[in-house]
Amino acid sequence: MTEDRIDLYAPISHSRTADEVVQQIELLILEGVLRDGDRLPGERELSKRFDVSRPILREALKELEARGLVESRHGGGTFVADVVGQIFSKPLIELIGRHHKATQDYLEYRRELEGLTAELAATRATEIDRDILTRVIERMREAHRSGNFNEELEADIELHNAIGESAHNIILLHTLRACYRLLTQGIFFHRNSVFNAPGARDRLLAQHEAIYAAIMAADPKAAKEAAQSHIDFVAAAAREAERSGEWARIGRLRLQQRDRAGS
Repeated sequence: MTEDRIDLYAPISHSRTADEVVQQIELLILEGVLRDGDRLPGERELSKRFDVSRPILREALKELEARGLVESRHGGGTFVADVVGQIFSKPLIELIGRHHKATQDYLEYRRELEGLTAELAATRATEIDRDILTRVIERMREAHRSGNFNEELEADIELHNAIGESAHNIILLHTLRACYRLLTQGIFFHRNSVFNAPGARDRLLAQHEAIYAAIMAADPKAAKEAAQSHIDFVAAAAREAERSGEWARIGRLRLQQRDRAGS
């Protein structure tokens, strides 16, 4: 381990109780360092890194599991639970997906959230945050150049996540992650329909570049404007994709009706 590398599971320095271990892992989840699905080190390694006994560690993990923050998989270890997925209940997600108004409200909500997040990121991003943002935007550029559509979509979400982390606001971070989860699940609209619009991929990359540049320049006003302009474009593209899809559906119905009338 290099000198500048920080151990997530640093030794407990106080009374070495299960509560101390619980608090340290809770903070890692709360601050977005540990994400849902991340696997914790094995019991032996984790007790060594925390510098606590294995009985104390087992007690801590049992408490975290009771709180719904981690889950044990038989023969597979201990993983961070899907705490993000629980922000919106399944019935609410299904209800949202059935009503068009929710899409517009979602984008309106995201416009304000993304603007605030980019504004804070421009003010608060550390050198490490900037390094992460640079890595993600380079990944996005490479995916764009190579025409790797799926990789570009993944980099899109990862960039927004990285901006959320750079804002250093815990509530914003988890709220945004919940919003992105709904987006990746296609609850509101299929992202492919936005990406497939003529010239959309180039414009989306340029918009992400503008947000990135403003954050790197520590310009909160420009970062907010760039983020909100990006959501405005997504909203317009989603509306156009929906309208085109509806026109295509009506056209198919008319064609079917004419075929029946002529038979």
